[in-house]
Amino acid sequence: MGVVNKLFKSLFGDKNQKDIQKILPVVEEINREFEKLKTLSNDELRQKTAEFKKIIADSTKEIVAQISSLQKKIDDNPELEIDEKEAIYEQIDKLKKQELEKIEETLDKILPQAFAVVKETARRFKENEVLEVTATEFDKELASHKTNVEIEGEKALWHNRWMAAGNEIVWDMVHYDVQLIGGVVLHQGKIAEMQTGEGKTLVATLPVYLNALAGKGVHLVTVNDYLAKRDSEWMGPLFEFHGLRVDCIDKHQPNSYERKMAYLADVTYGTNNEFGFDYLRDNMAVRPEDLVQREHHYAIVDEVDSVLIDDARTPLIISGPTSGGDKHEFLEYKPKVEKLVSAQKQYINTILADAKKMLKPVIEGQKIDKKTEQEAGLKLLRAYRGLPKNKALIKFLSEPGMKALLQKTENYYLQDNAKEMPKVDEELYFVIDEKTNAIELTEKGIELITDATQDPQFFILPDIGSRIAEIEKSNLPPEEKLKQKDELLRDYAVKSERIHTVNQLLRAYTMFEKDVEYVVMDNKVKIVDEQTGRIMEGRRYSDGLHQAIEAKENVTIEAATQTYATITLQNYFRMYHKLAGMTGTAITEAGEFWEIYKLDVVSIPTNKPIARIDKEDLVYKTKREKYKAIIDEIERTVKEGRPVLVGTTSVEVSELLGKMLKLKGIKHQILNAKRHKQEAEIVAKAGMPGTVTIATNMAGRGTDIKLGPGVKEAGGLAIIGTERHESRRVDRQLRGRAGRQGDPGSSQFFVSLEDDLMRLFGSERIARLMDRIGLEEGEVIQHSMITKSIERAQKKVEENNFGIRKRLLEYDDVMNAQREVIYTKRKHALFGERLGLDIANAMYDVCESIVNEYHPQKDYEAFKFELLSTLGIESPVSEEEFLNQSSEEIIQKLYQTLREEYHRKSQIVAKTAYPVIKDVFENQSAVYKNIVVPLTDGIKTIQVVVDLEKAYQTEGKEVLNALERSVMLAIIDEEWKEHLREMDDLRQSVQSAVYEQKDPLLVYKFESFELFKKMLDKINKEVVSFLVKANLPIQNPQEIQEAKQAPEAAPKQSLQTSRTGLPEFSSPTSTNIPTPPQERKPQPVRVEKKVNPNAPCPCGSGKKYKHCHGKVKA
Repeated sequence: MGVVNKLFKSLFGDKNQKDIQKILPVVEEINREFEKLKTLSNDELRQKTAEFKKIIADSTKEIVAQISSLQKKIDDNPELEIDEKEAIYEQIDKLKKQELEKIEETLDKILPQAFAVVKETARRFKENEVLEVTATEFDKELASHKTNVEIEGEKALWHNRWMAAGNEIVWDMVHYDVQLIGGVVLHQGKIAEMQTGEGKTLVATLPVYLNALAGKGVHLVTVNDYLAKRDSEWMGPLFEFHGLRVDCIDKHQPNSYERKMAYLADVTYGTNNEFGFDYLRDNMAVRPEDLVQREHHYAIVDEVDSVLIDDARTPLIISGPTSGGDKHEFLEYKPKVEKLVSAQKQYINTILADAKKMLKPVIEGQKIDKKTEQEAGLKLLRAYRGLPKNKALIKFLSEPGMKALLQKTENYYLQDNAKEMPKVDEELYFVIDEKTNAIELTEKGIELITDATQDPQFFILPDIGSRIAEIEKSNLPPEEKLKQKDELLRDYAVKSERIHTVNQLLRAYTMFEKDVEYVVMDNKVKIVDEQTGRIMEGRRYSDGLHQAIEAKENVTIEAATQTYATITLQNYFRMYHKLAGMTGTAITEAGEFWEIYKLDVVSIPTNKPIARIDKEDLVYKTKREKYKAIIDEIERTVKEGRPVLVGTTSVEVSELLGKMLKLKGIKHQILNAKRHKQEAEIVAKAGMPGTVTIATNMAGRGTDIKLGPGVKEAGGLAIIGTERHESRRVDRQLRGRAGRQGDPGSSQFFVSLEDDLMRLFGSERIARLMDRIGLEEGEVIQHSMITKSIERAQKKVEENNFGIRKRLLEYDDVMNAQREVIYTKRKHALFGERLGLDIANAMYDVCESIVNEYHPQKDYEAFKFELLSTLGIESPVSEEEFLNQSSEEIIQKLYQTLREEYHRKSQIVAKTAYPVIKDVFENQSAVYKNIVVPLTDGIKTIQVVVDLEKAYQTEGKEVLNALERSVMLAIIDEEWKEHLREMDDLRQSVQSAVYEQKDPLLVYKFESFELFKKMLDKINKEVVSFLVKANLPIQNPQEIQEAKQAPEAAPKQSLQTSRTGLPEFSSPTSTNIPTPPQERKPQPVRVEKKVNPNAPCPCGSGKKYKHCHGKVKA
């Protein structure tokens, strides 16, 4: 493959080099502009920003004017026909797109000058301790809370030292040419791959300044809140000097006024999770003023590989309490599972001992007969399928020939669709497939945990299909058949929950290790991020797994939750008009960036050539030998006076190496999930001579390791990797910590055949190679062939993970299309702008749905009854017309009648409400700003919050507008929440389609569309039904309630934000979010006498009141 690539490049040239060549003339132009700016005064330099803003405003002036006049046309003509309104709105949307295109065009033109302004500002801060300018109002505002700005008379003094993340920094940076190239790449909406220490944070200032000039907001997204706060404070003054506001969302509480102001700043820093959660919270808001985000204009994602790839498998979720969420059976079945696990361990230790005896001659280089070899191979495979993480098994498999024998045996039993595999599994209590993370109870296991007193079928699911067929064939009366079917379904539900509980407990005991996948702190189970080694605060495993681990660790078991809103980071970032990213490592995932986000990756050359020496991997037989070699290497390097950074893949390995170093008396510091608060301090000291720092994976990312005195001469920073990570990218990040800005350094990975990567994905080829070389205990191999084999194994894992992420995205794309429809409807309801259009469409859809249900059967009576019960109107067509006219004609007549009836009802409500509103406004408007108006459809009452002044000015019409908004929001939120639950269930249930040779994704797409149609239908029916039946029960001003704060009309509920993965993560950090108005049911105030619904109607028709005037009245 490498040869083909080389040939291709020699014929067509390197794409990356071509990209850079195109940018070089722009860099030259920036530097020419930069030279011109040197002669300007500080005030003249600051004046440039206003000039740029004017150029942008002038370029879009005509388009903005067109949008305003179209909007005015709609506002001034409320009686416009629906089709006309729709056409105007479509025009507005088109013009808004044109406006964005025009802005991009203009930004490209002013790019050289704008970049030069930022570079010149950086130069002036570096070369002058104080910059003196004429003070503006903004300078005065900054001086009140910032130490680097002082006001003296009419002058503002800008100092070149300020605080960032608690440390004082003195500005000492000016952009290099390679950083200008990076800035251009980011402005183009691409990913800039820049090596560690090349100053990515500074590069971002160029496109951020340029794009902030458009006034639509620029988001700079980082991986953790420490970096978000640090970078906003560190780079902030560069923008603030030019009058641009800078803020960081992570400094403020969700849903707060301060957070809203942070989004209104020109430049907004924050973490990926918070940006995503704010989007979800905005789509749960009940008033326009509760929204915090603006349109998604331009985002630069720092450490883009971490955000868009590593975190892509874990969707963001806002969840809330679910009925029965605190009911579970984990503690009840825990003893049974412990018994099961201990029995399996015992059995595996026995068969492993047998296998070792049988295979001893092979290890000593002798031959054994085929039958013995097959028997021993079977025992090995059984042990592997029973407990793949058993330490004795892992050690034995590193002996010569053992891994190859296991693979040979497994291949034999996997052939012909694994039809022989049950022979392997029948002796086990449960089977673990480590590669797919699956676990399954065997008959032997079920027998062991089923008590003698219990029904033998206690843990066995009934065969529903055949049982239902039996019930149908029996001669039982229909009621009895129904009763038996219900019992069968109930039994199935109870048993599947029971088996699910046992399976999750088994996974907790056998596949999740404390201090590797999670840690226990403050009586809570906390997940460790496998990529960074940081604790994922508040994140939880989903599907009951977290509760199972809580039961295993004897900590408080928290209640299960239900999803209220969800989005993947992938789909959140695809909403931006323009997206860019920067990282030290992206080229290995360039294919994925292009396929999913349409983001191109450009590798930026380093400012100075890299002097780091990357050595070939050292391969040992066992972990024990490997760790011993690592400690020896650390000792040797420390004696040379060089600092050492040791990268580990788990907290457990960090602690183990720490203990080994302690025994040797070598001073060291550990940076892992348990201590990430001291992260920056530890990383800052990591470059001092003789310092040893052990870091779990990429903890400390984003902070440079600066070399101490004498370190360069000694050979620079030494990087030691304790094992290869699943992803080549993470290994490259670790190597990249050394050799920044042309400094010397070295990197070396230590690998053993017991490492997870080698065990799971190391091919037979590596196993055979090892056997041929005859690796003895204590010996080491270092060969490029081995390193390449390891990289091939990593590639295999990366492809596998990309497949999983792509699949997740394909599932979420289905959800995304539905989410866009619902959130657009919600937005229309919230602002009320296009709500009239949505309600008219809903009315038409309801008419169509009712006619299509009864017209084909020609059932006029049922049609009439449905109109009365759902819409409270008489049929506009006679029986004869119903039978003879086409569906389209009837729909049209029904729609017209419904519109007229709604218009008539609206006027009655406005007229009835107006005298009361007038009285309150004229006598008490100084006291009340908003009032609560209760409206009822005869069954439910909704408390509608109305702006008193608006209601007075519109003579009561605002009451109807507010009602439409409230009803639409309440019903959408209720149904969407329910729909998300059904979609979750559907996603679980479609997986069984595999057994029917169908693609679960296709089944999911089809079924979810049906569910969505049903939900939209229900929303339309409920909204229209309430609106056309709405009446005012209130008759006098004394009964008007004050609504000082609209959201208080909505009971606040404690919701949780979370990240959840495939069947892996879901995470709550409690936050208060107002939920939409609940439809309460107080008895409406009535003036006339109340009639019992089942009593005869007072009109004398002989029908019950609820079927006569009671129905029409409602």
